[in-house]
This record gives sequence, structure tokens and C-alpha cells, in this order.
Amino acid sequence: MNWILQVLSLVGACLVLGAYVALQQRWWSSTGSAYLWANLIGALLLTVVASIDRRIGFVVLEATWALVSFGSLVRRKAPTRARAS
Repeated sequence: MNWILQVLSLVGACLVLGAYVALQQRWWSSTGSAYLWANLIGALLLTVVASIDRRIGFVVLEATWALVSFGSLVRRKAPTRARAS
């Protein structure tokens, strides 16, 4: 079980950090699907590992990170309303 948690945490960290590097290098946009999905999946994986390890600070950090990414994905998919003139 321990090695599974290690793999999950490494994959999660690589996704979040990879997204950050891609953003800093301007390969990805902060509103792009790839960036948001990488952050969401990475943060969810890290939240699971932190929950199992009972690391409340990291649970709060990663769960918040995941919620913010999810909210951005939802807003990105929501149809834009036409302005009333």
C-alpha cells in the first residue's frame, strides 16, 4: 500500500508542477483545459494521499487547489450570456 501512495503522490506532484512549468514557459494558458485538468487531477491525487496520511494542512491545501481548478473548468464550460444592449 505504501508504494501505491508514493506513486500517487509523485504523479500528482508531477501534474501540478508540470502545469506550473508549462504556464511559466507560456506553453499553456491559465484558462486552458490542459492546465486546469492537470491541476485538478494532480490536486485530487495529492488530496487522497494527504487524507490517508492524515495530514490536515495538506488536505486543506490540495482540496482547495482542486476546488479552484474545478470551479475554473466549470466556468470555462459554461455558456457565456449575451450582453443586453
